[in-house]
Amino acid sequence: MWNRLAPARPAGEPPSGRFFHLAIIMDGNGRWAQLRGRPRPVGHRRGAEQVRKILRALPEMGVSHFTIYAFSTENWKRSNQEVLALMSLFERYIRREAQELHDSGVRVRFIGDRERLSERLQRMMGSLESLTEANSGLVFNIAINYGGRDEIVRAARAIAASLQDSGLAPEAITEELISNNLDLAGQPEPDLVIRTGGHLRVSNFLLWHSAYAEYVFTETLWPDFEVEELRNTLETAMQRKRNFGAA
Repeated sequence: MWNRLAPARPAGEPPSGRFFHLAIIMDGNGRWAQLRGRPRPVGHRRGAEQVRKILRALPEMGVSHFTIYAFSTENWKRSNQEVLALMSLFERYIRREAQELHDSGVRVRFIGDRERLSERLQRMMGSLESLTEANSGLVFNIAINYGGRDEIVRAARAIAASLQDSGLAPEAITEELISNNLDLAGQPEPDLVIRTGGHLRVSNFLLWHSAYAEYVFTETLWPDFEVEELRNTLETAMQRKRNFGAA
């Protein structure tokens, strides 16, 4: 059973010496499998096991919010076989982990555009969110069919419709209004974004939310990214001075 966490700091409030919202771009699953002469889906299955291991270790590290990039809006360009394998993996993960996540006090939320996903997967996602909705421990955000630009477009459309209905002027659009219409509304912004796999790019992940986040890029492929490396990365990153543009 996992340790439960105290409530998170309010959205937008800078952390006091520790990282609270950790986001990870889990890159390298397919390459990990190919280096071993295995099909790419084998790497994705191994990557899912790493998510489980990392998730269990986060409470002791003081992490209250954890967001992972599971499937991007661009990932539909991959082979049909790989996409189907990933969708099957998401369903299997929900079936296997739902009860333990709930029993451990984790609150699960899915971010991204769900409309392109199968109705069955959408139902499973909704059921897991409902099951864990009242939990007060770690908030676990899973980004599926997510893209930072798409998220901003969806928010802009919602705001435009709201302004049209209410008759408010364009000046009513503020940063706060935009934030409140994004997928992570009400949550603190990421303090640290880690990308595994060696690539030095953000790949359309949490573009709005990570404006002031610290970034760490590691050569380690996600299936090999162990708890100890995460712990060392957090300890190193926490030494960085964050002034949020004040100096």
